[in-house]
Amino acid sequence: MAVSCVAFLALSLSLPLLLLVAWKRWRWGRAARHVIVVVLGDVGRSPRMQYHALSLAKCGFSVTILGFSNSKPRDELLQSDRIRIVSLTEIRRFAVGPHILQYGIKVVFQAVHLLWKLLCREPAAYIFLQNPPGLPAIAVCWFAGCLCGSKLVIDWHNYGYSIMGLVHGPSHPIVLLAKWYEKLFGRLSHLNLCVTNAMREDLVENWGIKAMTVYDKPASFFKETPLNLQHQLFMKLSRTYSAFRARSEPSDLVMERSAFTERDSQSGMVTHLCRRPALLVSSTSWTEDEDFSILLEALEKFEQLIVDGESLPSLVCAITGKGPLKEYYSRLICQKHFQHIQVCTPWLEAEDYPLLLGSADLGVCLHRSSSGLDLPMKVVDMFGCCLPVCAVNFQCLHELVKHEENGLVFEDSEELAAQLQSSGHTGDAASQVDRVCHLGSSGT
Repeated sequence: MAVSCVAFLALSLSLPLLLLVAWKRWRWGRAARHVIVVVLGDVGRSPRMQYHALSLAKCGFSVTILGFSNSKPRDELLQSDRIRIVSLTEIRRFAVGPHILQYGIKVVFQAVHLLWKLLCREPAAYIFLQNPPGLPAIAVCWFAGCLCGSKLVIDWHNYGYSIMGLVHGPSHPIVLLAKWYEKLFGRLSHLNLCVTNAMREDLVENWGIKAMTVYDKPASFFKETPLNLQHQLFMKLSRTYSAFRARSEPSDLVMERSAFTERDSQSGMVTHLCRRPALLVSSTSWTEDEDFSILLEALEKFEQLIVDGESLPSLVCAITGKGPLKEYYSRLICQKHFQHIQVCTPWLEAEDYPLLLGSADLGVCLHRSSSGLDLPMKVVDMFGCCLPVCAVNFQCLHELVKHEENGLVFEDSEELAAQLQSSGHTGDAASQVDRVCHLGSSGT
């Protein structure tokens, strides 16, 4: 009788444990092939995280992306049956109260909202987080991982506190708090990726975080654009932006003409216009880490060279993107009175951006890293399109752009103007294209 009681008691105690183990095995079985990718920003403007999601899906994982839906992601993401995009609610700052209070309310709301969204998802083996922005996402993702048994992976694109420092100054209390926060919670991650060797070394030496460098590579859709697709793109853009419209109407009614190309509607043949303008492209988020006054000053110098009789083509400068400083620079552009240069600031659909890069004659990058440790992905995209690149110099740019090997590096508007002048000659541009194409095909 006593033995039976002991056996019954042992079974009663062990049954909940066995059920818990069985539940955990069932839960882990479901989670093992699921990854949650968190972007506390616009998914459509986060190409690296989109590429991560596509790579994970190709490897057999089911992927849930949590992020803001302000712009359209790549079609590959939308069409994949392994990828699901879940929109986060974005809260703007209130118009009343001190800025610190407005920011605090925003952070609290984002923390609660993100935690709720994470806990409502099916279990995941990994939570894959983009940083920045990491406040409050790092702490929230770590806490959700503790509750759900998920491992936290942080992809360090830059440091959030250094970006905040551009606006508030490096010694501002909010910036110092953000730095402490990133260091503290960044150490709780299970795996870390970063974009440069310089950042990897800094994370080890100053943060105590071991990371693996994963350089960006151009996606397959970044490539030279065939002439017929160039013409279609130019005609499409010409309906909205005058810089892409033909300077004169064709004498032959069967010809369809843009500022750069013309198409014979009978034969369908597309050709470049004789004496067409050169197309310069730059892309930006219009933030403090990109000083577009450098480009505007260089354009003024380029314009003066043409006025002085230099044999250079006229120029169309297309600056793509959205961001807080766009209105400021748009006003500066309107104050310029160029005769041989047209500047436009289009917002492109995701599918049109690589087509524009693949149609351009020169790419300009004005990205100065707030930390000095990240690299501009726009240059990687330009390399993929075999587009010659001029990039402003900063601490670790040499990991991507090597002066006079795969691109040109400048310090100020004087040097950029000289490089624009050099690239205005066909031979110089053509010789650089070959070098860029080689790099773009092999990756970084």
